[in-house]
Amino acid sequence: MSDNSDNQTQGTGGRLVLDVVVYTLARIALVVALTAVIYYIAKLIGIAEFPLIVALLFAIVLALPLGIWLLAPLRRRATASIASVDERRRKDREQLQARLRGQQSKPKKD
Repeated sequence: MSDNSDNQTQGTGGRLVLDVVVYTLARIALVVALTAVIYYIAKLIGIAEFPLIVALLFAIVLALPLGIWLLAPLRRRATASIASVDERRRKDREQLQARLRGQQSKPKKD
């Protein structure tokens, strides 16, 4: 299958990877930022020996709900990319199965 559908799948797959990587990096950046904020707030209020790991654990717990709310557009874009790739693969599989059965299948218009 080296027709136009392969090019579309590769392009969609590249977009999928980019969207998921951007979303993942945004989540990591949120945890890092929250860790720094928690750590330095603890220093400001007078806790001299506040462990960084404790700040990180609190940041992870806080980043879970905040990430859902703050990063919703990125998550929706990544989810849409995943759905697009899944739909393309489903159509390709149906066409292949039709060919294996000896049926002629016309490409469906999107």
